[in-house]
Amino acid sequence: MTLVLGCIADDYTGASDLANTLTRCGLRTVQTIGVPSDDLRLPEVDAVVVSLKSRSIEVGLAVSRSRAAEQWLRGRGADHVLFKICSTFDSTDAGNIGPVMDALRADSGDTIVLVTPAFPETGRTVYMGNLFVGVVPLNESPLKDHPLNPMHDSSLVRVLARQSRAKVGLVDLAVIARGPEAVRARLADLAKNGIGAAIADAVFERDLETIGTVALDHRVSVGASGLGLGLARALVASGKVKPNAPNAATDAAVGGPAACLAGSCSQATLQQIANAEKAMPVLYLDPDRVVAGREEARRALSWARERLGEGPILIASSSTPDKVAALQARHGRDAAGQAIEQAMADIAEGLVQSGVRRLVVAGGETSGAVVDRLGIPGFLVGAEIAAGVPVLRAVGARDGDMLLALKSGNFGGPEFFSDALKLMR
Repeated sequence: MTLVLGCIADDYTGASDLANTLTRCGLRTVQTIGVPSDDLRLPEVDAVVVSLKSRSIEVGLAVSRSRAAEQWLRGRGADHVLFKICSTFDSTDAGNIGPVMDALRADSGDTIVLVTPAFPETGRTVYMGNLFVGVVPLNESPLKDHPLNPMHDSSLVRVLARQSRAKVGLVDLAVIARGPEAVRARLADLAKNGIGAAIADAVFERDLETIGTVALDHRVSVGASGLGLGLARALVASGKVKPNAPNAATDAAVGGPAACLAGSCSQATLQQIANAEKAMPVLYLDPDRVVAGREEARRALSWARERLGEGPILIASSSTPDKVAALQARHGRDAAGQAIEQAMADIAEGLVQSGVRRLVVAGGETSGAVVDRLGIPGFLVGAEIAAGVPVLRAVGARDGDMLLALKSGNFGGPEFFSDALKLMR
C-alpha cells in the first residue's frame, strides 16, 4: 500500500469528519483507530486517517503517539502528513496542538508549517488570524464554555504562540486571494524572519484550495477538515490521484437493534437530544450516580434491554454548561469526565453484547471511549449523514460487522439522530 496522503487526527470524531471530506473529494480513504497493527488487512487506498485520542491527554503522550503515527504513515509512502485538529482549535495554552506541531515539523525537516482550522462549510472561518464560529469570534461562541478546553481567545496567532516553541506569523486573506505564488512568497519571507508556523486566513473554499496547493510543497501541515479538502482537491488537480467513487462495501445492510449515545454538552447536541425524544425513548443518566460507581450504567443497560426490541433508544449523559460546571466543582473536572466516559463505554459494550450492531455516538471524548472499549481497529467511510459525519463500517471488529456514526458535538442538524439511523440500515 502506497499512500499519497497521511493524516493524524487528535480525536475520533474529527478523524471521521476528515475521512468523510477526503472520500467526498474522490480519495479512497480508511480511518484507523490508533496506529494499525501489521496484521490488520486494509484495502488499497489513497489516504489513511490515523485516529488518536490525544486532544486532551498529557502533552508528552500526545507528542509520542503522533510521532509514531507519522512514522507509520511515512513508512507506507505518505510524502505529506496532515495533523488534523478541531475546527474550533480545542487546545489549552499548554497544548496539545503546538507541541505536536513542533515535533512533526522537526521530524519532517520543514522550515515553516501552514496552519488553518477553517472549514467554511461548517461555519468555521479565519480572518486576520481570528477564528470565527458562524458570525461571532471564537471567544464569543458557545465554545467559550467547553468543559475540557474552553476557548477565550479568537486570535490563533496568540493562541498558537502560547503553545509552540516556534514564532507564529500570519498569511492574511489579501495574500491568499492572490493565489499560490503569493502565498509561497509570503511563507518565504516569514521563514527568513525566523517564523516557524503561519496561520492562514480562509473564508471561502477557494481559499482552502490555494492553501492546500501550497501545503503540498511541504511535508507537514496542520488544520481541520477544510485543509483536508484543500489538499485532496490539489492532489486530484495535479493528477496524483484519480477520483474514485465511494466504497460500495459500506452500503451493505447490517440490521438488528440500533442505539444512540450522547455525551456531548454542546448546544447543538442538547437540541438534537430534545428532538429525539419525539422519535425514540430517551434516558438521561444521573451524573452524580455515574461518578459514584457503575450502578448507573447497569441501570441504563437494563432500561435499554427492555426497549431494544421495539426500536432505537438513546442514552444521554449530556447536560447544560452550568450543570457541568457544578458537577466538576463537586467531584473535580478530571474525575467527573473520566467517570462519564467510563460509564458510556460500559453502556456501549453492554449494548453490543445485547445485539446492537448500529450505534450512533455524539461527542468526541465519548466516541473515543466507546470505540476503544469495542476494540474496533478501523473503518471504511460510507454515506454522509451531515456535513462532517459519515456512516462508518467497522473493519476487523471483534464483534463482527457493525455500522457506527461518530459525531462531534456541534455537528449535525436538529434531527441528527433520526437522520443517522435512516442511513444505517
